[in-house]
Amino acid sequence: MNAKPDAIPSSAPAVEHGPILDARTRLRLGRQLEAMYEPVLDEVLDPRLAELLRQLESDQRQVQGG
Repeated sequence: MNAKPDAIPSSAPAVEHGPILDARTRLRLGRQLEAMYEPVLDEVLDPRLAELLRQLESDQRQVQGG
């Protein structure tokens, strides 16, 4: 056998098209996700995280020259 013991096995060829959901299924899934994440979106952002996000936005503006 010519296989190397530490070689990573090759993955299966890439599939051109993933699973396809019909319009009703996508709509139902979207509604379920919205309902599931709605309470999270209504939560107040931790002040430490909010400050980090402000710093990140400021840094990005400086890098972009704005």
